[in-house]
Amino acid sequence: MVFALVAVVSAKSYQGKKILFVDSYHEGYAWSDGVTKGIKSVLDASGAELKIVRMDTKRNGAEDFKVEAGKKAKTAIDEFKPDLVIACDDNAAKYLVVPFYKGGALPFVFCGVNWDASVYGFPSKNVTGMLEVSDFKGLVNLLRNISKGQKIGFIADDTETTRKEALYAKIIFNIDLVPHFSKDFEDWKKGYADLQGQVDALIFYSYAGIKDWNDKAAAEFVEANTKIPTGTLKEETMPYVMIGFLKVPEEQGQWSANAALKILDGASPADIPVAKNTMGDVVVNLKLANKAGVEIPKDLIQTAGSVVK
Repeated sequence: MVFALVAVVSAKSYQGKKILFVDSYHEGYAWSDGVTKGIKSVLDASGAELKIVRMDTKRNGAEDFKVEAGKKAKTAIDEFKPDLVIACDDNAAKYLVVPFYKGGALPFVFCGVNWDASVYGFPSKNVTGMLEVSDFKGLVNLLRNISKGQKIGFIADDTETTRKEALYAKIIFNIDLVPHFSKDFEDWKKGYADLQGQVDALIFYSYAGIKDWNDKAAAEFVEANTKIPTGTLKEETMPYVMIGFLKVPEEQGQWSANAALKILDGASPADIPVAKNTMGDVVVNLKLANKAGVEIPKDLIQTAGSVVK
């Protein structure tokens, strides 16, 4: 199942306008790269000047680092003097927008804020955006259809975002997950192996904040140790799981860029309702499923957006 994504490109020229994109994370992180791609697909032909700042807080989770990253992003705003800022993910909201700009004159469009923006006081007179919500219910239903029981595990890097994901799976969908949050690669391997005997299926959410992560070693470990159905909601972890019910980061970027152009046209951020992502992509990693002896239904394979064989 694939939902098409089409950029709405304005024919109007925004020559002379400046937009700053503040990414909470880093280039090379699949989510950030997808959001960036979505933004550029709209703005590249607009005539507006786009500048990108990366806070790098996925790989550096210490509180003092995040506070300093917010201050550095503010300095970039002071120097670039943009007409509008797009701020992606929770850390940009928490460490940049809230302490320095909420309620001010400079308009902001957020994207990738997980689940609930009211914790940051959004929306406000100068802030609107798109929430990032995970369809845990859809993924869990897919996993339970191919598992021997109902108990679902959750393994991820130990970050504020991933802990929030597990919490909202319970709050929104009433799904109880058995969680394991890892700070380093060795702990992730131990948690992954332990969960094979504790749950009936496992969601692997994110590894970007796991210290000493090794793609090749992780792939080999997963192939040797997976005994139950596994799934993910994020593209980055798809090589290590059997089923993906993936969010589309380009949707966040395109929505934000189009909202930015509306604001540059004169709309108030307060008049643009906060949105939620709606697009998704089902992916099947048949190679890993076959290796683990897990049978994937033919109808799921036939309707998947892509299949890894």
